[in-house]
Amino acid sequence: MSQLGKARGKAQDGGWRGSPEGWLTAAYDVLKESGIDAVRVMPLAKRLGLSRTSFYWFFEDREQLLGALLTRWRDTNTGGLIRQSESYAESISEAILNVFECWLNPQTFDSQFEFAVRSWALQSAEVAAEVATADEQRISALASMFKRFGYDFNAADTRARTIYLTQIGYITMNTSEEITVRFQRIPHYVSIFTGKVPKQRELDRFYGKFGYAESEPGHFVPLTDTFEDAAK
Repeated sequence: MSQLGKARGKAQDGGWRGSPEGWLTAAYDVLKESGIDAVRVMPLAKRLGLSRTSFYWFFEDREQLLGALLTRWRDTNTGGLIRQSESYAESISEAILNVFECWLNPQTFDSQFEFAVRSWALQSAEVAAEVATADEQRISALASMFKRFGYDFNAADTRARTIYLTQIGYITMNTSEEITVRFQRIPHYVSIFTGKVPKQRELDRFYGKFGYAESEPGHFVPLTDTFEDAAK
């Protein structure tokens, strides 16, 4: 068993030391709130109400914790975008809508986490290299999605980059939109990105995933309201 594994085993006998997941989640929260310079052992210990030495039962040093943060970012954001781009879809419009779930569901793609890591990359050549690798992996996944629906290499690559760079622009500008405002724009984004008009049933399924229905063009209501209307 590794030294880290032994430490974790020992820590299970003393819950007061916290857990590796607890330390990592605290670091994740601080990174998003205050940036990488704030992710330090003593402030995290105070935040968790634990001793500084408790940290070293789970991590060898701060660098190992930062590495775990990057792993979480890769798994959540790069993994989420790739999974969505590979999800089953009957049309390219539906495939794009699968990807758009990333921008509205932080469990699939955490935009605040993305902003924080990209800010961190401005201070670290190593993290900048990680971000560059992730960018290429994500763009490649989006391009493969287009190729699946018959787009040639250049069309797939250019459309993938247009989608991705547009969304990264949203994130780096820290843009905030009401979800219903985003809904109003989504059919137009789909048309621009694919060259095809999405079907209403495709849009309705997408809105429904987030608990909304389009009661009339451009106007959205909670999906439960439509159930109440149907019951009358």
